[in-house]
Amino acid sequence: MPEDELTVSRMAAFRDEVAARRGLDLPDYQALWSWTVDEPEAFWPDVVQHFGLTLSGDASCVLAEAGMPGAVWFPGASVSFAREVFRQAVPDRPALVALDETGAVMTTSWEQLLRSTQGLARWLESQGVRAGDRVVGYLGNRSEAVVAFLACASIGAIWAVCNQDVSAAGAAARFTQLEPKVLVTARSSHYGGRRIDHAEAIAELVAALPTAKGVLIVGGEHAVSTAPWDEAVATTGDERFVDVAFDHPLWVLFSSGTTGAPKGLVHGHGGVLLQQCVGIGLHFDVRPGDRLLWYCSTSWVMWNFQVASLLVGATAVLYDGSPNHPDVDLLWRIAEEHRITQLGVSPGLLSLMEKEGLTPAEQHDLSALRALGVTGSPLSAQLARWARWQVGVPLNVISGGTDVATAFVAANPLDPEPAPGRMGAPCLGVAAVAVDPSGAPLAGEVGELVITRPMPSMPVELWGDPDGDRYRETYFSTFPGVWRQGDWATFTTQPDGHVTVQVHGRSDATLNRNGVRLGTSEIYAAAERLPEVLETLVVGVEQPDGGYWLPMFVHLADGCALDEELVARLRSAIRTAASPRHVPDELIAVPGLPHTLTGKRLEVPVKRLLLGHPTAEVVSVSAVDRPELLAWFADFAAARGATGA
Repeated sequence: MPEDELTVSRMAAFRDEVAARRGLDLPDYQALWSWTVDEPEAFWPDVVQHFGLTLSGDASCVLAEAGMPGAVWFPGASVSFAREVFRQAVPDRPALVALDETGAVMTTSWEQLLRSTQGLARWLESQGVRAGDRVVGYLGNRSEAVVAFLACASIGAIWAVCNQDVSAAGAAARFTQLEPKVLVTARSSHYGGRRIDHAEAIAELVAALPTAKGVLIVGGEHAVSTAPWDEAVATTGDERFVDVAFDHPLWVLFSSGTTGAPKGLVHGHGGVLLQQCVGIGLHFDVRPGDRLLWYCSTSWVMWNFQVASLLVGATAVLYDGSPNHPDVDLLWRIAEEHRITQLGVSPGLLSLMEKEGLTPAEQHDLSALRALGVTGSPLSAQLARWARWQVGVPLNVISGGTDVATAFVAANPLDPEPAPGRMGAPCLGVAAVAVDPSGAPLAGEVGELVITRPMPSMPVELWGDPDGDRYRETYFSTFPGVWRQGDWATFTTQPDGHVTVQVHGRSDATLNRNGVRLGTSEIYAAAERLPEVLETLVVGVEQPDGGYWLPMFVHLADGCALDEELVARLRSAIRTAASPRHVPDELIAVPGLPHTLTGKRLEVPVKRLLLGHPTAEVVSVSAVDRPELLAWFADFAAARGATGA
């Protein structure tokens, strides 16, 4: 991190304010972090003060109940997430810039965003929507989705959204749980160079949502529509924002879980407000007038992160379409043309760029870009080195999740940039640590990633879980009173005292051969360095006789074959760069790999298929990006026998 960034960052200013106000000695990030987790009843009010947030009512009690689950934050306070967004308006800068594959650019000023938000809010009220009612969106990453969300937030309605690459049945599996009063959708979208008409999907979804008496359709006519979008957002009325309780539901996010009904995570106005200000404003150092683009779909929590950049007066740059059409250089052209200051991508997309031989910093003027955000899966050291060298800006690699709508670990402007393959320390206010099976903390060793103290953005509840049984079982059954995230991680204290973190992948997918555990990310990083390999999936399958079968499924680039020579190079790469004990027993070419809707590999469902479980039992098809590939794995499992080997 350049020296000037250490002194001019917003986190440095926050640290100095706190130290002066409270008479503290906070020489470095570790000292600041320790104070934030030890003194949450001082830290979070200081966040409110630093960002100038408004908590109405009695905000004197910060944490009424400190146990997990069940922590209660600011029980006497009320807030409006939408009001806080518009309080940050930068009149001479746009609020939104929306792009799509057609080349169209829709720029929305702060005044236009406010006018549309208030107009749509009045229209929703005319449809009988009140605080606590649900409004759902079947929409891509476009400006209308942001308007609809903010309109809901302004009246205390609860928002949920699903991208239109999800089938109507998949969207219905999420939305029927909510019994929404209004559906907002778009007639068509563009992806991969073609226009997609959603008329049939809309009709199917409306039929599945009998409670949705209002149907608002963007960009076209449809028999089921209640009113044109332009008419709805032009509705007149008083400008107002409804104050709601601190923990009043803001949105329902659906996890990428692959079994059973999709899990709806309910987050509160106040918790999201505070946590996003810390993440975006302090850890990402996003400033008024910045432009943040995170390539994502509305089904992914990073869409919510992108929209929350409005809380610090930034411009949210939205892209709806394929990230590699017409080629994988697309995002860098956008970054250059629109002067993006923070760009966010996934490791998978970076890997594709590397294989295509891109040199972004040489090919484009990226002088406005200050940081490259990365999340979605573990980022290998090799790929991190490539990105740092070829893009030329610091990486902010984060790990968090839909569960808390924020990051657990991230880079920060006070610490040196983490070494390739590592992340920064736990985020401010996040008591993250790795523990052994007994719950004892580990230093420098792989363990379960847990959170030992409550965070404001932990779910208020899971939808349809009135007694909290599913919530407790999901996060607190392994270590009572401690949140278990389900990832393997290593926390390491460097010689100069700062902490770095490595996240190795899901703990329920970790390979354990002869008692030696290894995260799958290390194997993927080794195998996918080969130019012929697009993507791999590896699972460890326990055998009835006590054996352990370790197959790797390989998706190859066009024109490549998994011949003996490539198999030998793959085995050698894994043996050298990952582990000689975890060289796959068999390598199998596949036509492609299915993922969750947020891009995660289906390691556990594939393992269960290989153990002989039927598809319907191991995975919800509505949670998979390419369900047709599941049939290939089911047929493969059947042909090989219940346990494969």
